[in-house]
Amino acid sequence: MDFNMKKLASDAGIFFTRAVQFTEEKFGQAEKTELDAHFENLLARADSTKNWTEKILRQTEVLLQPNPSARVEEFLYEKLDRKVPSRVTNGELLAQYMSEAASELGPTTPYGKTLIKVAEAEKRLGAAERDFIHTASINFLTPLRNFLEGDWKTISKERRLLQNRRLDLDACKARLKKAKAAEAKAASEQELRVAQTEFDRQAEVTRLLLEGISSTHVNHLRCLHEFVESQTTYYAQCYRHMLDLQKQLGRFPGTFVGTTEPASPPLSSTSPTTTVATMPVEPSVAGMAPSGETALCLEEVAPPASGTRKARVLYDYEAADSSELALLADELITVYSLPGMDPDWLIGERGNKKGKVPVTYLELLS
Repeated sequence: MDFNMKKLASDAGIFFTRAVQFTEEKFGQAEKTELDAHFENLLARADSTKNWTEKILRQTEVLLQPNPSARVEEFLYEKLDRKVPSRVTNGELLAQYMSEAASELGPTTPYGKTLIKVAEAEKRLGAAERDFIHTASINFLTPLRNFLEGDWKTISKERRLLQNRRLDLDACKARLKKAKAAEAKAASEQELRVAQTEFDRQAEVTRLLLEGISSTHVNHLRCLHEFVESQTTYYAQCYRHMLDLQKQLGRFPGTFVGTTEPASPPLSSTSPTTTVATMPVEPSVAGMAPSGETALCLEEVAPPASGTRKARVLYDYEAADSSELALLADELITVYSLPGMDPDWLIGERGNKKGKVPVTYLELLS
């Protein structure tokens, strides 16, 4: 390599001179050009944005991939500009083990059948998790990384240049104060004017970049909305998969299904005239009369003279048997209760169809 010794010596001299300037400024022995308050606020906001973006990025990576070894592997693949190999999710791995266990223990036994059904649900959960990780990485993590590796590096470079221009300006001011002869003063004044011009120009460039942080916030806000949307979709898919699994397990003879205490749907905080079930739970009892009493006969059921209400369906519901009414999200039906019915259920009517419907799938209208 061709080393320029003169340039190397000059750079070393500049570095030493600036180190002396920094030391004198710390002890108050040298004049320091101060930036205006607005500029200082822009610097502080930029630093805060960078620090919090790093923290949010790292923690989101932990959320999407809790395994630190896997995160290191993905980081290396990214730096090498190579495609990250597809990795089996924990849910898919659990589904594989359950399927193999069912095959060995007997797929026709109650335990084996249940293992197969749960394995299918876990596989769907794993696929949903994979889609969520992929979507969140593209829509949320990538923009954050682009800011830190692109815009922020540009801002940092221009800030370093501004710092050098400030030091040059302060050095020119110091030389002007020490100049005695008229020629030396004239030369120092000329150097000061040039240094001041370069400092002002660099300060304007840096200011424009720092003001661009507002645009960065707007972009990150949009990405945050997309992240929340993808997370909402993921959890909604998981919830539907588990509801389907719960209904399937409830139909297996001899299968234990945990029960929940019946509870009234909470009142909506947005409207005093509307009752909303915010977290529908598959009713544990099939809406029938208690054991020992006569079963409900839908053909003999007639709506009461008063007490019927309209309800909007919140979620799709698949009828478990002929006594229930299948539901589609957002449709309107008429509902009413009968004496002795489980409080988790109502009678629903849509046209000439009638059947039991779970309360937690409905938004009762006034």
